[in-house]
Amino acid sequence: MARVYYIGDEATAAGYRLAGAETYVPSVAEVADVFRRAREADADLILLSAQFAGALPAEELEAALLGERPLVTVVPDAHGRHAAPDVAREVRLALGIEP
Repeated sequence: MARVYYIGDEATAAGYRLAGAETYVPSVAEVADVFRRAREADADLILLSAQFAGALPAEELEAALLGERPLVTVVPDAHGRHAAPDVAREVRLALGIEP
């Protein structure tokens, strides 16, 4: 069975816990450390809330998103306060389809 980790707020973590994910609700100061430990663990997928993704160094987050294992993705929180990046728009921009 795949190991899924969620790092983010408590309300969203509760939902992911019900779905079988291991969840972490760190303080903003602890996000980078928790994220690094999750990447070093045997996780297959790390779901990172958009709010907490903003607390990571941009280079570290980009490298994690582009890496093959574990898969890392940024997700919105349960309250809709922090939206995940619009990946489709970013792809269109990179392809020159959208100005």
